[in-house]
Formats: sequence, C-alpha cells, structure tokens
Amino acid sequence: MYKVGITGGIGSGKTTVCKIFEVLGVPVYYADVEAKKLYDNDYELKDLIIHHFGKEVYSNNKFDRLRMREIIYNNDDKLALLNSLVHPRVILHANEWMKQQTHSYAIKEAALMIESGSSKELDKLILVSCPVDIRIERVSSRDLLAPEEVMVRIEKQLPEEIMREHADFEIVNDESLLLIPQVEAIHSQLLMLANQQRQQH
Repeated sequence: MYKVGITGGIGSGKTTVCKIFEVLGVPVYYADVEAKKLYDNDYELKDLIIHHFGKEVYSNNKFDRLRMREIIYNNDDKLALLNSLVHPRVILHANEWMKQQTHSYAIKEAALMIESGSSKELDKLILVSCPVDIRIERVSSRDLLAPEEVMVRIEKQLPEEIMREHADFEIVNDESLLLIPQVEAIHSQLLMLANQQRQQH
C-alpha cells in the first residue's frame, strides 16, 4: 500500500482537502477522530492514561476531554506525556487500517505527523498551508475562541516553514487559489507513483 500523509496547522483546512480526495475515491484515515475512539476503546491506552493522569480523566467510563484539557493547558510536560502515550497507539492503529485498503494509495490525516515521527513511515507527505490571519479567523468562528487563544494553539505547533521542509507536495488553501485543481494534480502524480511502486514489487 502506497501511504500518503496530509498535515498542516490548525485551521489550515486539512479536512476540506481530505474530503476532496475522498470524492476522488481515496480512503482517508483521520488520526484525530480515531484517537478520540481509542481513548475509550483501547484498554491498554486507557490504563496508561489513568496511571499517569488519575481516574478523574474518565467519567462514567468515558474519556473526559475537558478535564484533560485543564490538566495539559499551559503545561507542556503533561501535553508531551499525553502525546507520548497516544501517538504510538494511533500509529499502530493507522498501520493496521492501511493494510486493509485496496485503492492505489491511502491517506492519513494528522496535525502532529512530523512531531510524532509517523511521517517517516509514509511514502509522500502533503502540506496544507494557509496564512495565519485566515487560520485565526476560521478557528475563532468554528470553536468560538478568542483570536488570542487560537494564536496560543498555533504557536504550540510546528511553523509552516518547517513543515514545508518535510513535505513533498503543498496545497495552498488561502481562499484565492482553487483547491480542486491542486488536489487533482497531486492525485494524478500519486496514482502514477503508486503504480510505479506496485510494478517494482
């Protein structure tokens, strides 16, 4: 299976880009969505989280996101600890999912793909980029947050220029360039690359 990653900062429009790939028939693994399921359904992960963060992060046997957010807010060590527990489980889950796909290539979408090291397991990486002011506007209206709060989140993520160094392709989502032609052009290249890889094997 030819593995492709899509990453980008908060508010860059990764999900919108992924939906276009899905319309083209490409299966997409949404790491954040799957991680939320694993918090409740992966008992090994659950035990690790309770061990490190206490029983109060689960209420009625369900992961309490608000409680965890309070614990990790402004505490980079706690955030790093949580990521170190969750990311390996998500990477494992994504790899199992990839094995089951039958399309020429499959996509994994994740915000912390470079930081978690999971990008190293991929054949190609796509960056979805967008100017910071548009990202702040999008996230503020989507999550009902003050622009300052959004900026704090943006500053905790890798800068776009560093993500760009790791990426093989870039899709610019700045509301002036059309997305669909950019996605279709990359899709054509990925089909070609995936088919070349298949022929070599």
